[in-house]
Amino acid sequence: MTELQRRLVAAATLDGPVADLRVGTHWTLLAADTQGGPRAGLASTQTEQSLEHGAASVRGAGELLGKGARELAEWIASESVTERSIGFAALNALLEVDEARCRPLNAEQVIVERGAGRHVAIVGHFPFTDRVRAAAGRLSVLELNPQPGDLPASAAPDIIPDADVVAITGMTLVNGTFETLAAFSKPGAFVLLLGATTPLTPVLFDYRVDAISGTVVDDIPLAALAVSQGASFRQIKGKRLLTMLK
Repeated sequence: MTELQRRLVAAATLDGPVADLRVGTHWTLLAADTQGGPRAGLASTQTEQSLEHGAASVRGAGELLGKGARELAEWIASESVTERSIGFAALNALLEVDEARCRPLNAEQVIVERGAGRHVAIVGHFPFTDRVRAAAGRLSVLELNPQPGDLPASAAPDIIPDADVVAITGMTLVNGTFETLAAFSKPGAFVLLLGATTPLTPVLFDYRVDAISGTVVDDIPLAALAVSQGASFRQIKGKRLLTMLK
């Protein structure tokens, strides 16, 4: 584990047996019966692309209910990207989010407010990209799989140091690129980590982050049903979007 991964797992103060686990097409949800009551967390589903036919991407699949959720949270350091998705869902389920430090804002609102008339760089293509483009003085979108108008992720060392506002998808925590990307930010830039995979913990403020936009699951059965039916993020009900500010 990296230092950041160890600190994230340590920040998850709850524990308990896994009550439900859904690895959907787009999202993964893990629910646990913790000492603080039933809790659930979300993370973007990542799949192995180079496995041999029939090879397992999740160890013990089909036998994970009842296991300690903290044990699965440690999967954030797994060599399997699918297990890492499960790990971050477990981590998010076990965090006691300090909602007194949060505002009921989604990432789009924060980026538009901070980026009006300025150079905004977004790592990851989000549905709100066009609306941010209308408010920003300049918008650069960096993507591993670029869409029309996007820049390749490899352009990050040239683009991010010039940006006034840098928004980084929480999936960079899963693929291990977050710390490198955040370090590209120039002094004084506003750095936001966003997406349901992102843990709502102040630990991340020690890693060049000024704001964290994440998700809290309030209605576990409703969210689990949507995830298991292949829901996109917007189709998942029973969740709230929160932003924690440094």
